[in-house]
Amino acid sequence: MKAGSGDQGSPPCFLRFPRPVRVVSGAEAELKCVVLGEPPPTVAWEKGGQQLVASERLSFPEDGAEHSLLLSCALPTDAGVYVCRARNAAGEAYAAAAITVLEPPAPEPEPEPQPAAHPLRPPGSGEGAPVFLTGPQSQWVLRGVEVVLTCQVGGLPQPTLYWEKDGMALDEVWDSSHFALEPGRAASVPGGTSLALRILAARLPDSGVYVCHARNAHGHAQAGALLQVQQPPESPPEDPDEPTTPVVEPLKCAPKTFWVNEGKHAKFRCYVMGKPEPEIEWHWEGRPLAPDRRRLMYRDRDGGFVLKVLYCQAKDRGLYVCAARNSAGQTLSAVQLHVKEPRLRFTRPLQDVEGREHGIAVLECKVPNSRIPTAWFREDQRLLPCRKYEQIEEGTVRRLIIHRLKADDDGVYLCEMRGRVRTVANVTVKGPILKRLPRKLDVLEGENAALLVETRETGVKGCWSRDGEELPATCQSSCGHMHALVLPGVTREDAGEVTFSLGNSRTTTLLRVKCVKHSPPGPPVLVEMFKGQKNTVLLTWKPPEPPPETSFIYRLERQEVGSEDWIQCFSIEKAGAVEVPGDCVPAEGDYRFRICTVSEHGRSPHVVFHGSAHLVPTARLVSGLEDVQVYDGEDAVFSLDLSTIIQGTWFLNGEELKSNEPEGRVEPGALQYRMEQKGLQHRLILQAVKHQDSGALVGFSCPGVQDSAALTIQESPVHILSPQDKVSLNFTTSDRVVLTCELSRVDFPATWYKDGQKVEESESLVVKMDGRKHRLILPEAEVQDSGEFECRTEGVSAFFSVTVQDPPVHIVDPQEHVFVHAITSECVMLTCEVDREDAPVQWYKDGQEVEESDFMVLENEGAHHRLVLPAAQPPDGGEFQCVAGDERAHFTVTITDVSSWIVYPSGKVYVAAVRLERVVLTCELCRPWAEVRWTKDGEEVVESPALLLQKEDTIRRLVLPSIQLEDSGEYLCEIDDESASFTVTVTEPPVRIIYPRDEVTLIAVSLECVVLMCELSREDAPVRWYKDGLEVEESEALVLESNGSCRRLVLPAAQPEDGGEFVCDAGDDSAFFTVTVTAPPERIVHPVARALDLQFGALGPVELQCEVSPAGSQVRWYKDGLEVEASDTLQLGAEGPARTLILPHAQPEDAGEYVCETRDEAVTFNVSLAELPVQFLVPEAAPSPICVAPGELVVLSCELSRASAPVFWSHNGSPVQQDEGLELQAEGPRRILCIRAADPAHAGVYTCHSGAVSGAPSLSFSVQVAEPPLVKLVSELTPLTVHEGDDATFRCEVSPPDAEVTWLHSGAVVTPGPQIEMVQNGSSRTLIIRSCQLKDTGIVTARAGATATNARLHVRETELLFLRRLQDVRVEEGQDVYLEVETGRVGAAGAIRWMRGGEPLPLDSRLTTVQDGHVHRLSIHGVLLADQGTYGCESHHDRTLARLSVRPRQLRALRPLEDVTVSEGGSATFQLELSQEGVTGEWAQGGVQLHPGPKCHIHSEGRTHCLVLSSLDLADSGCVSFTADTLRCAARLSVREVPVTIVQGPQDQEVTEGDTATFECELSQALADITWEKDGCALAPSPRLRLQALGTRRFLQLRRCSSSDTGTYSCAVGTTRAGPVRLTVRERMVSVLRELRTVSAREGDGATFECTVSETETTGRWELGGRPLRPGGRVRIRQEGKKHILVLSELRAEDAGEVRFQAGPAQSSAMLEVEALPLQICRRPPREKTVLAGRRAVLEVTVSHPGDHVSWMREGIELCPGDKYEMRSHGATHSLVIHDVRPEDQGTYSCQAGQDSADTRLLVEGD
Repeated sequence: MKAGSGDQGSPPCFLRFPRPVRVVSGAEAELKCVVLGEPPPTVAWEKGGQQLVASERLSFPEDGAEHSLLLSCALPTDAGVYVCRARNAAGEAYAAAAITVLEPPAPEPEPEPQPAAHPLRPPGSGEGAPVFLTGPQSQWVLRGVEVVLTCQVGGLPQPTLYWEKDGMALDEVWDSSHFALEPGRAASVPGGTSLALRILAARLPDSGVYVCHARNAHGHAQAGALLQVQQPPESPPEDPDEPTTPVVEPLKCAPKTFWVNEGKHAKFRCYVMGKPEPEIEWHWEGRPLAPDRRRLMYRDRDGGFVLKVLYCQAKDRGLYVCAARNSAGQTLSAVQLHVKEPRLRFTRPLQDVEGREHGIAVLECKVPNSRIPTAWFREDQRLLPCRKYEQIEEGTVRRLIIHRLKADDDGVYLCEMRGRVRTVANVTVKGPILKRLPRKLDVLEGENAALLVETRETGVKGCWSRDGEELPATCQSSCGHMHALVLPGVTREDAGEVTFSLGNSRTTTLLRVKCVKHSPPGPPVLVEMFKGQKNTVLLTWKPPEPPPETSFIYRLERQEVGSEDWIQCFSIEKAGAVEVPGDCVPAEGDYRFRICTVSEHGRSPHVVFHGSAHLVPTARLVSGLEDVQVYDGEDAVFSLDLSTIIQGTWFLNGEELKSNEPEGRVEPGALQYRMEQKGLQHRLILQAVKHQDSGALVGFSCPGVQDSAALTIQESPVHILSPQDKVSLNFTTSDRVVLTCELSRVDFPATWYKDGQKVEESESLVVKMDGRKHRLILPEAEVQDSGEFECRTEGVSAFFSVTVQDPPVHIVDPQEHVFVHAITSECVMLTCEVDREDAPVQWYKDGQEVEESDFMVLENEGAHHRLVLPAAQPPDGGEFQCVAGDERAHFTVTITDVSSWIVYPSGKVYVAAVRLERVVLTCELCRPWAEVRWTKDGEEVVESPALLLQKEDTIRRLVLPSIQLEDSGEYLCEIDDESASFTVTVTEPPVRIIYPRDEVTLIAVSLECVVLMCELSREDAPVRWYKDGLEVEESEALVLESNGSCRRLVLPAAQPEDGGEFVCDAGDDSAFFTVTVTAPPERIVHPVARALDLQFGALGPVELQCEVSPAGSQVRWYKDGLEVEASDTLQLGAEGPARTLILPHAQPEDAGEYVCETRDEAVTFNVSLAELPVQFLVPEAAPSPICVAPGELVVLSCELSRASAPVFWSHNGSPVQQDEGLELQAEGPRRILCIRAADPAHAGVYTCHSGAVSGAPSLSFSVQVAEPPLVKLVSELTPLTVHEGDDATFRCEVSPPDAEVTWLHSGAVVTPGPQIEMVQNGSSRTLIIRSCQLKDTGIVTARAGATATNARLHVRETELLFLRRLQDVRVEEGQDVYLEVETGRVGAAGAIRWMRGGEPLPLDSRLTTVQDGHVHRLSIHGVLLADQGTYGCESHHDRTLARLSVRPRQLRALRPLEDVTVSEGGSATFQLELSQEGVTGEWAQGGVQLHPGPKCHIHSEGRTHCLVLSSLDLADSGCVSFTADTLRCAARLSVREVPVTIVQGPQDQEVTEGDTATFECELSQALADITWEKDGCALAPSPRLRLQALGTRRFLQLRRCSSSDTGTYSCAVGTTRAGPVRLTVRERMVSVLRELRTVSAREGDGATFECTVSETETTGRWELGGRPLRPGGRVRIRQEGKKHILVLSELRAEDAGEVRFQAGPAQSSAMLEVEALPLQICRRPPREKTVLAGRRAVLEVTVSHPGDHVSWMREGIELCPGDKYEMRSHGATHSLVIHDVRPEDQGTYSCQAGQDSADTRLLVEGD
């Protein structure tokens, strides 16, 4: 079954996980799992995270979905966890299992001689738990035999022994008279004991598991054995004639009826009671039943006897009886089983099969319709197709082949089709193991598990193991063929996979242990609570009733009144009373209690004690108070932990804090506090403490606890809250930059610096302060704003590293790779557009930066950048890149010489299309104006609606909108002498059958016209019609018609034999028709009467005639009820509707009733003939005298010519009268006179007269009565006709009874043997010829004395029929074909004939026929196309045909191409081997056909084809394919790049400071990227550092070298490195030519300093007052050649000092003198400021000189610092803080700074 196209698959899923394995070192370990998935997953085994690979000791067998890990000779190092990991495209799954490797048991050392005083003790002799010295052995006995089970146990104190049967005590099962217990002593161990169980006369119910238990004070041990009592074989009855007694008595009432569907299970349960325990037998249809694969007999846990019939079949129906008997009587219970058969049945059901272990078994069945899906099962397990279970579907045949049979493959197999219709068969696996283990065994925990295996040979030793670990010998028993494993009292640890191994044969079962559900214990009773002493409670109770079977404890819980939670107090092991003190509760309160009983089986219901008790815990100090030291304004927290939850009191400076107010104030305007209690912890929080609160004393008090601590307050220094670390920020130009610094104190001044210089506020830089936060804002950042910013205050600083960059450049167009094709001398323009006009770009060609020249022009126009090739040449082509920032635009320029017009395609193009599909052929030219000419097969095409020619720029197209088959051919696009070739192949679309979509069933009447119609998706599609698998041939009776898309098969006059399954095969699809033709009623038209009386003359012709309708009706003729056959004396004719029967010479015996019968009617002719004179027919001569002895029988017989002729007898002339001793008889024409016992009076002449007329014919017999002869044959033999293979029995009687009789067969005396049996019984003699063959036909003679009797034995040949018929075969030319049939019997040589096309097989050495028993086989070696046809195999009675279809030999690749990987410049060889010789193929690379040349060598030899490609480069990587006929084989060619090497590395350099240093290295390839490093760090291009590439040479240029460039340099390409080399930068010798001069200026003016040095390329450094100066703000530094200039603007008084310039070792200094200006107010407060009453008012000014004194006044009166007014100064900033503003504070406030002043009007709102 194939998945549909929409099926996405399924991830791996483990059906069976690997199980842990324990093996002994050196043994074999195996892990198995079953995993499924779609597609089938790939499985890998891992250990320790590493994937395992196969080795000598490790293999990974696979069997379909079953995967294994097989480890041979396991070592201790192999132990560990192994993981099976399964992957497919849909997902992954894994499973793990452990392998444990045990050390082999060390050989026991020989015991050293011990002193006599300390001998070694045997096991079980010392004090300890019981130990079984010998356990009971399993036994298999016959009913009535005495059984003894013995066990010996050691242990001290002496253990107590007792026996159980199936978990029950013996006295509960049996009467005491049935068994005996015999205690004794163990001889091997002093103090050991034994106990033997003797069963006096075993009965069938005594079968079961017997366990011996041993107990003492130290423990318990047990050992078990299996006893099976079997029914003795019944002896045959002494007298064979005596009738056998029925096994089951007849039922006295009607049985119950039970219906079951076929394939389902039937379960009968019979519950019987009696003492002694009754014996049970099951019977079916009166015959006793024995358990087998489908009939299970067992006893369930309730004591019922169960018979379970699995997968019921029709043959299972019948009467089932359960018979129970004991010594007191018997009883019966019966049920009638009816099996309901399904409507849809298997045509041929499964048959039971046998197979040998390691062989195969084949199950085969046949379904009614080939489309019916089926599924295979082994019992209830679905079987999936795999190597183990091969599932084959051939038409309606379903076949299951089981490979590598194992003992566990023995069982019941089912094939199931829809509706759960099943057919069942048994598979018997013959091997060392006869009876295998069950698939699984479910046992309750604590029960006994017994497993039984039967082997073919006796005395063999098997091995029992569980999960790979061998089980102890005490559990195992063997007796003859039987092997038992008994596990008494199983636990969960006993569960697992139990295996019985015998050599290479093994059988396995899954032992599953189910838990027993136990009831929880009962609750305690009589619970009471006593409140005696203060703060304690007494609880009492009694144990539960009945007491629990297992150990238990009491669990006591408490609940605080008002709460819903119960909390466990403690657990108590013994019943009684418990006292609960107050210390057991966490907090004071009223408590209730409850109690319950707990055991391993659960918990009892709770019992609540009546009432409650008030308990108070006693507190203890766990962790006390500690002194607290905080800063001014912070919160102070005091805490302590108690041992219990209790209320307490806090004290502050001896004053009790109110406990009913968790938050409060000690006194108005004083310290605030908050009290908290969380569980056992108490906390006091003093909020925002002031300096004056330092020294306060805090105390805590509760019952039993008192503690105190002190409060210390420190002045808090300012510190930075954020940021804590240096902050690095990146911005782009025009971004808004905000730097924020948060201090620990509000309104505390801070100063901002950039690069060490104090910043100045401006429009582009704003400084703000808001409470604790200080901000520096750059509204629109510029690149020059980059630097290090610092927010500084009282010794602490926050640093910000700001980097401002231009925004990144983005390429707007092109976004994709651009390919440009041009021809020689054409202008090529490459355009790149960026998003910023001023962004720089660089152009590169083939990795090297381009330089502008006359041949390559670079243009810039705003954001557009162009590279122009004015007159492109072929060398100008290549890869171009436009680099803008981090982005690149790629251009591929191809310059084509004008000699080549066609750009694409470069080679031949093959196009495969389906009819009516749209096909476009495209050709690209180098010039848009070029004209082309399209041709097809050499003729120019003409444009039409079916063929369009299109032209678009350089593209030329030929379009076939709806291609037809005739459009196939070679198309050429021609221009000048060039052409592009397109080979177009058009095929028909797949044919689909539109109608009918489902199978059609037609029922017609004979001679009716039957039309089967099939409508196709294509009118011209061919179809083939098949009937019953054979292709039909057109004839008058079968007409094939075709009309457009309709195909018809017409049966003009259908006949019943025309019915069958018809198939219309259209190649890709088929339609099915089932035709049934019923015959019309066949009537006899003439004569009209249905009975005619006709009379004819004797010896004359007799003709009977009738006319039938329809004319083709078949008739049968009967005479006197027997069908007649044509012969010389009876002719049957048929001409048109007339049917005749002619007797040319009628005889009297021909008279009678003739019937002409069609299928539906019949007519009777009563023919009578005129009588002839009666004549005696035999004998012709007078009979010889008959001599008889007295008392013998005399029979006188004669035959007349007419049966009805009257006769009379006479004796010596007197008429004979019939009496007791003489009897007259007439049998047809025979007349008989019989004398019962002859005497002398009977002697004389007897005459038979044919009439009373004188002269009438008569016949006389002479009878003489004399003494009897010695031997006489009393009865004659009777001729026999038997079928081949049947027995023939001849019987005669002789007189006297002891006479000797000789038997002859065809004249030869026969003697008793395997085929001949002779029986004598009194006077009767019998000859039996067994299994008659055709050669046994002949005369059988019995000779007794002188008399003899003969009879003819005719053996009729048995029909030779075919059981397995021929099947249609489809093969490939050259293969061997085997046609095979199987007959019902072994036919003689030549009985089977092989035909082809209705003719005998021709003489051909390729054709051989073989007979192997029932199987006949025709072999055709090296089949040819001419061998195709219909082959038949026929016998005299049967015939079978099959169609042999031979398809032409398919070309296959025996050894396909393989992927090749080579290095650049190397050679690659591709080789493949085909299935045929002399095949011509084409090699292609990347879709382009290869031809032999300098770099391509192609050759073939026989079936091998070879391609050698040399001098390969990276562009040659791709797909290499070989195409021949319908075969295409491809492989991958991978060309690795040759590793780039450094041919010449860089050299050490030494330059002078300011000069340029250049490092150079040479590579082995031009196209390679190189990395330069300095001191191990990679270098990147910069304005001062350039990286260049020139061919294979690479350069590193360092411009304006400085001392910082000194170091080691290296280059690397791939994994190759060169270097390091050293660059040394010498200091340039500089001297001062013109010294600095002292400058004097006023504050606010500027100052300029100039210094001239001797060198131009010199970097100088400026300092002011010892501080280095950097450009920015008020400092500008520039250099003009050798002159260095420093400009200081907006001078301040603090700028005065020494100015120093230093360039290398040269330096110059001068003084800057600044005249200070008067003190002024730079930033004034607002003219008016409004504040709310009760708040704080702040007035702030900034003066021109930091540190100068200012004074504050109100209404002209100078203010002094105090509680009301606070004056602050920070640098040049001065503030006045007015606390707790009131309305009376309203007025004018002024600040006086030198001669300058500033006024502010303060307004107060509110009361």
